[in-house]
Amino acid sequence: MAHNVTSKDIPLNGEKIDAKHINRPKFIALIIFIIGAVASAFLFMNDTWKGGFAYSWVFAFMFFISITLGGAFWMILHHVTNSGWGVSVRRLMENLGFVFPFFAIIAIPLMIPSVQNDLYEWMDMHRDITAADVKHNAEVSGEEYVAPSAYAGAGHALHHEAEVTHANGVESDHYAHLLHVKYWYMNLPFWLGRVIGFFVLLGGGIYILRKISIAQDTDPNPGCERLIKARQYSCIIMPIFAVVATFIALDFMMALDYKWFSTMYGVYFFAGCALNSMAVLILTLTWLRSKGYLKTVTSKEHYHIMGKLMHAFVIFWAYVSFAQFMLIWYANITEETSYFLLRNSDQWWVWSLSLPFLHFAVPFVLLLPHYAKKVTKIVVPICIYILIMHIVDLYIAVIAERGPSLTTKAGHPELFVDHAAYLGDIVAFITVGAFFVFMFLRNISSANLYPNRDPRLLESANLHN
Repeated sequence: MAHNVTSKDIPLNGEKIDAKHINRPKFIALIIFIIGAVASAFLFMNDTWKGGFAYSWVFAFMFFISITLGGAFWMILHHVTNSGWGVSVRRLMENLGFVFPFFAIIAIPLMIPSVQNDLYEWMDMHRDITAADVKHNAEVSGEEYVAPSAYAGAGHALHHEAEVTHANGVESDHYAHLLHVKYWYMNLPFWLGRVIGFFVLLGGGIYILRKISIAQDTDPNPGCERLIKARQYSCIIMPIFAVVATFIALDFMMALDYKWFSTMYGVYFFAGCALNSMAVLILTLTWLRSKGYLKTVTSKEHYHIMGKLMHAFVIFWAYVSFAQFMLIWYANITEETSYFLLRNSDQWWVWSLSLPFLHFAVPFVLLLPHYAKKVTKIVVPICIYILIMHIVDLYIAVIAERGPSLTTKAGHPELFVDHAAYLGDIVAFITVGAFFVFMFLRNISSANLYPNRDPRLLESANLHN
């Protein structure tokens, strides 16, 4: 049942978290990240570890960036829909979303050519084919061979290679034509430009919305002007978010196998972003309330709505995941089915088969009762469970590509029969996770915990549904 809150109950200057509650976990997270970053640098430079660790880094990167993307989504959605119920928890969404632009730091290793060559075969083939084509042309013309730049003439080289392959029937290069057809999108300059654009455009939009929100906290005459401005900006930023969330999934995950494609992959990734970010928001709210914060402006009613949204996206994730599988199974196109053939082979089939039950059926049933969403002792374990399932989901999506890609690249299957590769997964996950926690806590401590001068704050504090 909602509690009765008046303007007299809300501090004039809002609530800021006490340093004693946040400095220690922030410091611990920073130290773990620094140690992990040093260890990761060693693994990236080590010839034995770097191939497997590159996949570990992508997995950790995609897991944590999905959560911060989800935070940005909920923030933008609240502005677009002019939502009143979520004003009390909107700052948590802003703080979670504002971790996103800083993840450009975590993306830096994925910009290094030696790391890319272990991850994205098409980039390696672009560079190899370009170099071979330039050398061949130099020999024919009698000119001195000049090594090409990383991006020089790849489109022409791929087209030339495809024509030679077709004419001579050379089986070893039969994917050259496929790369040539996809060259308009899968080329190195465009890929790099997109990645930079992701963080600049969406990161800038998140920064603007958060800045508008925080500026209202100290305005003696706040009014509705900033709310209207934030809503107008959000209508522009929402399409940008949709494009960025989709193409982050395509460029970092789907591109691990350039032969495979799915038109639903971006929606599948977005469903995980929205679901698991809401789980993190509920956990964060619970932690802050346990420290004595946000108790005036939030109640069980907020948990109820946040739990219902989480429940809705459990269903949405299941719907999208099944639709993707069903459409690919029904069409039975070789280029599409390869994704599920790999994940239904060897040890992966057990985990893939368990996802419909563990990722959908279990949380669906647990969240059905209304009281399950309101009682923290019930909803908090469910949130933790959902995050664990998200780890399993993305682990299958990313790490399943590692073995086949690296053994094929090396030409020696025995090189990758090494369970030590999983240690790299743990190192990458802890390192990126520590960075995520540090930046999130930094954002939380940098401003009021809720927009204390938002005109709709009382409406949110007295929420009843």
